[in-house]
Order: sequence, then structure tokens, then C-alpha cells
Amino acid sequence: MSVTTETTTTASVAASPLPKPARRALPPLMRLTEAAAARLEKMYAGAHAGMLLRISVNTKGCSGMAYDMSWVDAPGPTDEVVTDRGQTVLVDRKASLFLIGTEMDYTVDKLTSGFTFTNPNEKGRCGCGESFHV
Repeated sequence: MSVTTETTTTASVAASPLPKPARRALPPLMRLTEAAAARLEKMYAGAHAGMLLRISVNTKGCSGMAYDMSWVDAPGPTDEVVTDRGQTVLVDRKASLFLIGTEMDYTVDKLTSGFTFTNPNEKGRCGCGESFHV
């Protein structure tokens, strides 16, 4: 009685490369409304000429996080550069996961004016609207 065994070596199996999966389109990090772009254009041409607006998220407020904006002379090594409607803003890389898909607007009403954010990642805001949580 004879027993036959079959052995396979890695050299005898032809390695077929797997096709790369199709990349899905990523949502933009941030978008600007027409009003926000117009306001930034005025600010960049006026008192803040030669500077850039940097947006970050800090831990503070009732709900835990708040948007923070500051003026900088140049992008930092970890800043994401977002250009939309002809205007450029910087986003702190640490804040980018919290801001994916956010729309920045500029609103004017009877008592206040300023930049506002519509963030699809927000799960709630505090009563005064100054902070949010994801």
C-alpha cells in the first residue's frame, strides 16, 4: 500500500496581487459660505493684511469643546490649509477630525455679528451656544 502526499511550497503558488479598493471621495474638511468668504476677503485686505485665520478646537465650556480662532502670520507645520471660494483658512490638525464637513458662515443680526459653524459632527451644544460636544 502506498500513500501519496502532496506538498505545496510558497514558490509554487503564484501570488496574484489583490486589486486596490476604490477610494471613496472624502468630504471637504471645511466649506465657506459666500458671506464668510466676503467677510474674510475684507479682513484679509484690511487690518489683518498678510495674516491668516487659524481655526482650532479647545477644551472648554459647558459641553466640553469650543471653536477658537486666532490670527497667524504663516501656516504652522501641522496646519491644514483650506481654500474655498478664493479665501484661505488654516485648521489645526488636532481639530480636523472634529471639523470634517463643517460649514463656516458669517452672520449679522440686530445685536451681534460673527462667524458661525454648522458642524455635522456635533451631538449637542450648551444652552448659550458657546460650546459643543461630539
